[in-house]
Amino acid sequence: MRRALETLNLGMIAFDVALGSVALASPRTGLRLLGHRFPSDDAAWLFRRSGPLWLTFAAGHVVAAKRGRPEDWWALAWLRGTEIATDAIWAAGSPGLAANPRGRAMLYGAGLANAGMALGFGAMARRLAG
Repeated sequence: MRRALETLNLGMIAFDVALGSVALASPRTGLRLLGHRFPSDDAAWLFRRSGPLWLTFAAGHVVAAKRGRPEDWWALAWLRGTEIATDAIWAAGSPGLAANPRGRAMLYGAGLANAGMALGFGAMARRLAG
């Protein structure tokens, strides 16, 4: 299980760097990739605002990959736990996703993935703490 969580952690570094970068550099492109048909100006700016947050998530994953201390994995568990409901709320209410069931499903899936990561990273922290 440890190797799988470490591999997942490395994947999340790449994912969060990509998501944060596209949110900053081309938010409309990022929103379209996530299922929005015609992102409005305010949606693009709100998405751009999240770019630095996702880059901060990537930094947390880098710290856990480099140091690997129990507190690093607990921090990731907490960080991912904060994201469990955010994408589901977005999927449930965003008018930009109204005609895109695939986009909604991806966002609901992200909540489930974040719940799984929170549990897995918490288990890793507990195991390392002995």
